[in-house]
This record gives sequence, C-alpha cells and structure tokens, in this order.
Amino acid sequence: MFQVEISITFNNLAPMIAPNKWILLLYGLPTKKGAARVNLWRQLKKCGALPLKTSAYLLPDKPEHHERLQWLAQQVRDGGGEATIIHVTEIEGLPSEDIVRQFNEARATDYAGLLSALSKLMARNRRRPDEQFTADLEKLTRQFEEIRKIDFFDCPRAQDAQMLLKRAADLRGGKSKNTPALAAKKFMGKTWLTRPRPEIDRVGSAWLIRTFIDPKAKFIFNTDPANHRDAIPYDMFQVEFSHHSDDCTFETLAKRFGIADKAVLKIAEMVHDADLEDAKFQTAGCVGIDQVLKGWAKSGLSDEELLKRGGECFEALYQQLRK
Repeated sequence: MFQVEISITFNNLAPMIAPNKWILLLYGLPTKKGAARVNLWRQLKKCGALPLKTSAYLLPDKPEHHERLQWLAQQVRDGGGEATIIHVTEIEGLPSEDIVRQFNEARATDYAGLLSALSKLMARNRRRPDEQFTADLEKLTRQFEEIRKIDFFDCPRAQDAQMLLKRAADLRGGKSKNTPALAAKKFMGKTWLTRPRPEIDRVGSAWLIRTFIDPKAKFIFNTDPANHRDAIPYDMFQVEFSHHSDDCTFETLAKRFGIADKAVLKIAEMVHDADLEDAKFQTAGCVGIDQVLKGWAKSGLSDEELLKRGGECFEALYQQLRK
C-alpha cells in the first residue's frame, strides 16, 4: 500500500524551481468495495476533479485541492485500498491547453443541465410566477454557485447561466421599460468584445452589427470586459448589449438600434428560439445553424472563423427571407 505523497516533474528538462501546476490522485480499491468506489467517484466529481483514467483524477495544484485529495486518499487506504498523490508540471502527450479544455468541457456539461432546468422553469412561469417559483429559482441559483466553485478556468457557458438566471429573476419584476433608440453612426469602426467559442446568439449578433450597425466592426474574444476597456462588450453578463428581460442579445441590439427590417425581425425570433429554447415564437429556422456552429466549434475552428462562416449562413438566411 502506498503511504506517502511524492512530488515529481514529468519533464526532465524543467528546472526544479518551476512551480507545480497539477495534482494527481492515483488509487486502487478492492473489487468488492463497490459502494466505496461509487462514494469516492461522487466526491471527486463534487470537487471538480478531471478523470484521466479509471483510477486517476487531476486537479489544479492549489492548497485546498491538496487537502481535499489527502482526505480522499486516506479514505481509500482506510477502505483497504492504495492511494498516492503526485504533483506534476507536465503530463506526456497531454498539453496543459488540452487539460484546461477538458475541465471546461466538463463544466459546460454541468452548466447545460442547469440551463435546461432554468429554461423549463421560465417556460412554466412566463405569464405569472407561481408560489413555488422563488424557491425553485433559489435552488437553481445555489446549483450555479456550486458549479462556479469548481469552474477553475472560467468556462464560457458560465455567463450563459448567469444571464439566464438574471432573466428568470426579472420575471418577478415585470418587463423592463423601453429605452431610446441609439444612432448607429456613433458606433462606427468600433471593436466589439464577446466570449470565446461563439454560438448562435453571438454569431448572429456579430452579423447584425456588421450589416446594420457598424460595417467596419472588429471582433475580439475574452471572458472579462475589464481586459479590453476600449471595446464594446456584447452577449456578456451585466453589459448593455446582452440578454434583457425576455430578449436574447440579437433582439436587444435590434431594438436598441431601431432596426425595423422585417427579415431581421423574423431572424430575431429564430435566434431567440434557438438560443433560449423556450419556443416563444415557435420557429426553427436557426436551430440548424446553431447545430452547425456547434459542430464547427468541436472540429476546432477558431473563434474568428466561426464568426465568418456563421455570418455567411445568416446572410444567406437574410437574403432568402427578403424574398
């Protein structure tokens, strides 16, 4: 049985003073310990550990993670198994970027479940929130906070959940008041900021911006508007051009800039239904584009290429609807 922790570097060329990046738990439990195995798996999942193999789990190397894995390792040993903790700076064949991507994919799955539950809650309470609405919303808010605790690398889907939670909370306060239309000429040649890995609402909004608001618009990608203070953020949490009341970002932009083109307004309904999945307008015109965008993202297309190709899809849809 392993009784000690070891700290090693998988890269022999790395200097010894290099800081550790990852902490790895390796364990083995007797086959008859089925309940203990399930319990351990649940606890590792709860703390956000990434499974590398059947009995190997990875976390960012932080003191609180070290303490948690120490405790779990002792549980394994107390149950008659073997466990060791390894600090690593590199894992052969698995670059740090791939590890971060896998952590974010795991959190994206968690957020997807939360988003689905939120959408169903809002659909049930669109006309008038019932007596159970507040309690249900508080429960989902706590669920979001639990996911955020293990969202070590700021998964882009977190902001989707934040925005939908805000929209749900707005149901208790009624519709927001109309605001004056903005003049597009004051937004010429700007840099627009949105989150990485753009999907239907962000891609559609980029097409709308370039076609009807700012033909010379440039787009950059980041999760924090504070990192690019000169850029105009959109489809992000608590920014002007984002989800408000019952509107997705595409709808917000169309309303704020007074875009009355009938084909654009029809596309706005399609983007709403594809993005929010609440069947408000009973349209399916953008669902296919949404699936294609997600497929392109999984195939490794860059954020810039997603906007370019997605914009071409929206332009074709617009031309068809104009006819």
